[in-house]
Amino acid sequence: MTPRTLRPLSLGFAGLGLVGALAGCSAADASTSGTTDTSSGSGSSVDTSASYKDGTYTEDGDYTSPGGPQSVTVKLTLAGDKVTAVTVTGHASDPTAKSYQAQFVDGISAVVVGKDIDALTVSRVAGSSLTSGGFNAALKAIKADALSS
Repeated sequence: MTPRTLRPLSLGFAGLGLVGALAGCSAADASTSGTTDTSSGSGSSVDTSASYKDGTYTEDGDYTSPGGPQSVTVKLTLAGDKVTAVTVTGHASDPTAKSYQAQFVDGISAVVVGKDIDALTVSRVAGSSLTSGGFNAALKAIKADALSS
């Protein structure tokens, strides 16, 4: 490539990078406090036809943070396919992960209680986005435990 062709190509890549950065900022700004993403991520509707047994279920969920592998224990109570109570216990050894888990624990109840379990996918709670990966893994296991046949 000649220097003349290289410059417009470089400017094009720089522009794409800027667009990507701005798109990332808008997504982060939209979910800085306790929010729940109730979409399936593919634009299709959420299946709320499953029926779950009422009760209290406990499962662990693992995720990876910059400080290494982390986990949380989720205790969730269901009644009529709706979450009526939730408790999350963090098990982080890394101080930064402990801080984020504490923020998550403080905000999770307000985000999930009263929601249909099938419409629930937590993306970020009180500034903690990685902990939601562990929560969602535990939630998936809880759904399997509670599924009525």
